[in-house]
Amino acid sequence: MTVIFDDRQRLHDPRFRLLDGRIVQNPDRPDRVEALLAGVARAGLQPVPPVDHGMAPLAAIHTPRYLTYLRGIHARRAAEVPGLDEVVPSRIAPDRNVHYAMGTEAQIGFHNADTSCPVSAATWDAVYWSAQSALTAADAILRGERWAYALCRPSGHHAYREVAGGFCFLNNTAIAAQHLRTAGHRPAILDIDVHHGNGTQGIFEDRDDVLTVSIHVDPAEFYPFYAGGAQECGIGRGTGYTLNLPLARGSGDAAYLQALAGALEQIAAFGASVIVVALGLDAHEGDPFQGMTVTTQGFARIAAAIAGAGLPVLNMQEGGYLQPVLGDNLASYLTGLRGGVSA
Repeated sequence: MTVIFDDRQRLHDPRFRLLDGRIVQNPDRPDRVEALLAGVARAGLQPVPPVDHGMAPLAAIHTPRYLTYLRGIHARRAAEVPGLDEVVPSRIAPDRNVHYAMGTEAQIGFHNADTSCPVSAATWDAVYWSAQSALTAADAILRGERWAYALCRPSGHHAYREVAGGFCFLNNTAIAAQHLRTAGHRPAILDIDVHHGNGTQGIFEDRDDVLTVSIHVDPAEFYPFYAGGAQECGIGRGTGYTLNLPLARGSGDAAYLQALAGALEQIAAFGASVIVVALGLDAHEGDPFQGMTVTTQGFARIAAAIAGAGLPVLNMQEGGYLQPVLGDNLASYLTGLRGGVSA
């Protein structure tokens, strides 16, 4: 199995997050990388660096003005606010079907869904190489490999075409799926993060050439709150090509595997040629977000079920936050995917 990671992904070190009216430390810290790399090693794998595919595959998903914003907003805003460490919105655009203002403050509010995506001077390099890792892992599938894993950090599945949110800037899963689609594949995206992949759904919901499936805590009681209901099934030509399988908060292995069986049935009916897994490990019972109670061994069973579909599987790292067994959870999944037994 090819594993892709670039050290520059550590550069994004966000300090700001607003929670219950308090400024708290952002949970997407670079320390996550060490735990995930330990899981990779425990699975007997060794990461290699990505190849630079340039901007075109990013712009196949994200608008040029959004990419320009991400690349330059820190320098622009710091020139107006001396000593600024991180760019964080002070307001959020209530409607994005409006005139696109050129001022920095207006653009910050336009391109953010919440306060969880602070931009520092180093953020662009980290998110750029996270996306390049996703693309290079997709290349492994195009070469005929059965499995590949991209250690993408920051994550991506909450990022819309031109809106950051939920610790996500570039939608690595969508970028990789589009890369495969352009090469002739028929991708099905299977999001197993504890949170709904709202950005991914928003990107593909009007298309019928990419199936999007998400298993997550019911958004009636969990982030992202405003997307991910079972009634959402796509729009226009994409109607019927979005499947949401929300579960009750606290659901464990049995409920999860039952939902996964339904997801894989729909993926087979779609005639997918590859599964792109948005690999969240935050459904674990020990994750700080406390959404589900999936066990470490449960991730091996989830992986084995996905592998049982008989298709190539491209895995994009999404959530999964600092806790003692984060690396064990990744090792369990990667080992289970290859038909092994989790340690």
